[in-house]
Amino acid sequence: MSIIATCNDGQSPDKAVAVGSAGRTFGPNHRWKVLGIGVASNAAFSATFAGIPATAVLMRQGYHLDNAALGLALGLLGLGVALSELPWGVLTDRWGDRRVLLTGLGATAAWLLIMALLVVPTKAAIPGVTLLSASLLLTGLLGGSVNGSSGRAIMGWFREGERGFAMSIRQTAVPFGGGLGALVLPSLASACGFAAVFGLLAVVSALSAFFAWRWLHEPPAEGGGLAAAAVTNGPPPLRNIEVWRLSAAIGLLCFPQVAVLTFASVFLHDFAGMGTWVTSATLVAVQTGAMVMRVWSGRFTDRHGNRRPFLRLCSLLSALAFATLWLLVLAASAHPALLPMLPFMVVVAGICVSAWHGVAYTELATLAGAGHVGTALSLGNSFVFLSFCLVPIAIPWLLLFCAWPGVWFAAAICAAVAWPTFLRRA
Repeated sequence: MSIIATCNDGQSPDKAVAVGSAGRTFGPNHRWKVLGIGVASNAAFSATFAGIPATAVLMRQGYHLDNAALGLALGLLGLGVALSELPWGVLTDRWGDRRVLLTGLGATAAWLLIMALLVVPTKAAIPGVTLLSASLLLTGLLGGSVNGSSGRAIMGWFREGERGFAMSIRQTAVPFGGGLGALVLPSLASACGFAAVFGLLAVVSALSAFFAWRWLHEPPAEGGGLAAAAVTNGPPPLRNIEVWRLSAAIGLLCFPQVAVLTFASVFLHDFAGMGTWVTSATLVAVQTGAMVMRVWSGRFTDRHGNRRPFLRLCSLLSALAFATLWLLVLAASAHPALLPMLPFMVVVAGICVSAWHGVAYTELATLAGAGHVGTALSLGNSFVFLSFCLVPIAIPWLLLFCAWPGVWFAAAICAAVAWPTFLRRA
């Protein structure tokens, strides 16, 4: 069994030396290395699942796709994660976070390298939508390993009073990686093609796997506040209705967020006539703002113990922001002088609907208990990536029948419906 060794002078747990079951000694700040690994691994996969959609306009051109085929390909990337999240999470609770994270990141890097070699448009041939969609589906299936395993590691190494902050920092990796992907990948695809895009993503995943191999280990079992909390006496996550409700609310509030991440570039290009730099800068601004807000929200809710009220507030503000975007699109259709305001409103709505993830995942993990963190986080992320599957497929149909105002109005409705779902059941 693992132990925590402390000095005889009563030094604080922060200065404790952790000793693992294999005699491995951890320094007093090792938990921050674990957090760094969580950030790196999530950023690596975020650059993939959020960065590839940022190339949507170029992908549509390079692979000769229409909007429906583009939505199918991007949707299957999210479906792969949604299908694999729960099995990866259950496996994490049984195998441990180190094995699962190394397996998932290594396999993702290898598959992206294969895509860079075989699933890219060339002068000789252009991959069909079936091959592209299947390739992105497998990418999602492998990448689903990241969330539950990294979340379990962080919940194990941090105290209760730090977990909201730590998990929120980890969740900044999603907009950070997505922002870098949105900034780099469209220009890279335009200049060097999709072989360079998939190759760069493979390198990033491989580097994250190396860091995990080097520093990620199971935390000491007890003592010093570095260990995970005791296992809850409540029902397992898959039989806990409150865990299901919170997971469903998380997924529902992701619907409008995914609409921004996957089709904002197409919206700004097709409706507002914006170029690649404007669309990329808009998505980078969304991801940067979300990153800042996630860190702030984690610290704020740790201090005030108000995670559920904060989640409801985010739902309400998101609904108002997307309703405003809907009205602005209607007005800009009649008055083109309003078109330059659209990128700003997309940024506001995108930040509002992206600021809450670390808080929600901390609440979900706390509700499930330390023994079921991997399963609970993966259940929540299954709902998240179900939205990554359904939204890109649904948006082309909304465009066909309701045009862009219908897309943003539907986003506002989803955010509004999430508000009562976040209420704690009596």
